Amino acid sequence: MTNMNDEHDLGGRKFYPAEEESRFADESPEKTPQTEHPAYKLAFRDTDFLLRDELRPVRFQLELLKPEMLLDEARVGSTMVMYGSARIPSADEAQAKIDAAKDGDEWDQKVAQNLAKKAKYYEEARQLARLVSEKAIIENGKRQFVVCSGGGPSIMEAANRGASDAGSESIGLNIVLPHEQAPNSYVTPYLSLNFHYFALRKMHFLLRAKAVAVFPGGFGTFDEFFELLTLIQTGKMRPLPILLFGKEFWTRVVNFEAIAEEGTISKKDLDLFKWCETADEAWAHIAEFYGLD
Repeated sequence: MTNMNDEHDLGGRKFYPAEEESRFADESPEKTPQTEHPAYKLAFRDTDFLLRDELRPVRFQLELLKPEMLLDEARVGSTMVMYGSARIPSADEAQAKIDAAKDGDEWDQKVAQNLAKKAKYYEEARQLARLVSEKAIIENGKRQFVVCSGGGPSIMEAANRGASDAGSESIGLNIVLPHEQAPNSYVTPYLSLNFHYFALRKMHFLLRAKAVAVFPGGFGTFDEFFELLTLIQTGKMRPLPILLFGKEFWTRVVNFEAIAEEGTISKKDLDLFKWCETADEAWAHIAEFYGLD
């Protein structure tokens, strides 16, 4: 608590900090219709006021600032971002997913089998996160390539789990959704951040990113991957290693060559990402890009 008793102290502050003013308000003995009315609340403690539509710009600012401050305080200099599905099982869960679909229709069984085939990417995501975390690169007193995921299950869990395997901390950027969800248990608690705005969450994914690994995924993964490509293609963001895992999956669901042949992107835009199947391949691309051992 700041000492304001010595008015002659050149280093002291002349105004009470907000925390102390807030305490004064709590300790006020006066209980009247005026002091009990919501209008009398200090604005920064009035949740109903902060949630009004007119305060959206302020909430945007808060959601930009809080993660930035916490990551700065944690000495996170750069991140290794990992995108991917929330549905791909681990190797241990793959057979259980197939067994659970046995009594379903043909579609359900096919989907379960397809997801189980992708269990190898859970393991590669975990391995890449472990490998990167073990490097423990420190530069200018800050940690580099800190693993960062969306904080959820599947590929996201694998990312945080791999960092945990290496005894390292990792970041989880969760988002509030209508259906129930929570951070996976491998996210470092004080680096587990929650967002209301998708736009601010996506911004924080890339503000510190020095490499991005993209695994097979759905709409969310597509959104994040293609936005990243667009930012680099248009020059809004400097190039960085983009490691695209699962060529069989991606070339089946997206015809990249056709997009270039149609002329809506340049053929050289296909060089913005590197195909990978293993964690070692991914790290080799990163090491080459940054001149690392």
